[in-house]
Amino acid sequence: MPSRVFASTAAVGCSTLLIYSMYRLFGSKNTKAKTEATESLFPSGKTTFLVAGDIGGTNSRFALHLPGKKEPLLTHIYRNEEALQNSKSYHHATLKPFFEKCLAEVEQWMGLSEGEMKSKVQVVACLAVAGPVKADNSVFMTNIAKGCRIDGNEIERCADGLLDLVVRCKLVNDFVGQGYGLLDLDLDEEVVELIPGSKDRIDKLGPKACVGAGTGLGECFLTINSLAPELGYECYPCEGGHVDWVPRGPLEVELHEFLKTKFGAATRVSTERVVSGRGLANVYEFLAQKFPGRVDSAIHAEFLNAGDQQGRVVGMSSTKDGSLMQQASNIMISSYGAEVGNAALKYIPTGGLYVSGGLTPKNLHLIEGLDSPFMKAYLDKGRMTSLCEGIPLFAVKNEDIGLRGARVCAERVSLTNLDLRCHCLRAN
Repeated sequence: MPSRVFASTAAVGCSTLLIYSMYRLFGSKNTKAKTEATESLFPSGKTTFLVAGDIGGTNSRFALHLPGKKEPLLTHIYRNEEALQNSKSYHHATLKPFFEKCLAEVEQWMGLSEGEMKSKVQVVACLAVAGPVKADNSVFMTNIAKGCRIDGNEIERCADGLLDLVVRCKLVNDFVGQGYGLLDLDLDEEVVELIPGSKDRIDKLGPKACVGAGTGLGECFLTINSLAPELGYECYPCEGGHVDWVPRGPLEVELHEFLKTKFGAATRVSTERVVSGRGLANVYEFLAQKFPGRVDSAIHAEFLNAGDQQGRVVGMSSTKDGSLMQQASNIMISSYGAEVGNAALKYIPTGGLYVSGGLTPKNLHLIEGLDSPFMKAYLDKGRMTSLCEGIPLFAVKNEDIGLRGARVCAERVSLTNLDLRCHCLRAN
């Protein structure tokens, strides 16, 4: 094949792969409407800002960025339980006050009136949300008390105050955010090798996977096209946290029965009922019922009055030797390690398996070391133990990778139109 033809064919192939990748992540079935919407993102005279959001069951984290800049201009965290009490929508409870905070504190916004803001500024947002995102760009979050619906298209249409700045709001699964965020990790500073030599064993073309416990339990995996690695990794969400939880001993068989009764399940409970902040609370509740003589009355009273922070109460007291809180933490962490081991078997992530989420850095003392409850369960895979031993395995020390990944997604949304045009020009 002549070199010019080969080069042209390769360029067209790369362009097609990029278009396909962008479509998978940010695509719309209505191509004409999508094109018109994308082109409208760049009206003359307006400065584009990016808003990244990491929306979990407990907290909503936001960051304001300039395009191409990793360092945020402003970050803020809202407690969902408090913010949503007296608000008519999720975006009125969180995004609207965040924009107002930006107007008061961000140098590029300070001193501008609301009218001037609307004529000079536009916002492209990506919210990484804990829940399955529907094709209509909406999600119903079950991990927020009484549930909460977030609708990206509704946010785009809202003209109430500074919410009118939003020209594009893309919702992605929270672990899509985690997945893209882990690509930004400094492996020398921000992770702990759980299997010695993991960094040296990373396959640069191999799949990656991420499992993270926080308020709930999330999972994702990433793949790269080996024929066009320059296009980078693409992340795929899943609901792996809701696979069946399997007891690992007689006491856990009793726990399984307790959880089935508590949640009205006939045959099974999900892993998230054990491996999460709320899961930790469930395990402690079971132990307190089974061993009433070992209950610490002061801590138990605090637990009963802690609302959605019950897991935190248990975790804060988990270092007390011989306590129910310590036993609950060991059960939860052991189940965590077992599920991460399951992910190793399912994805064979030779590009790296990352243990993230808010519970990971708080429980490193139970996760690090081959004799830890976590690693014992991770490696307890019978004939497949040697496979798990060969997977590069890391614990992530930072809790902001979801927010980092949401920024990457917002950047892609804002640049999709430009990127596709550039690649099409190169192909021609």
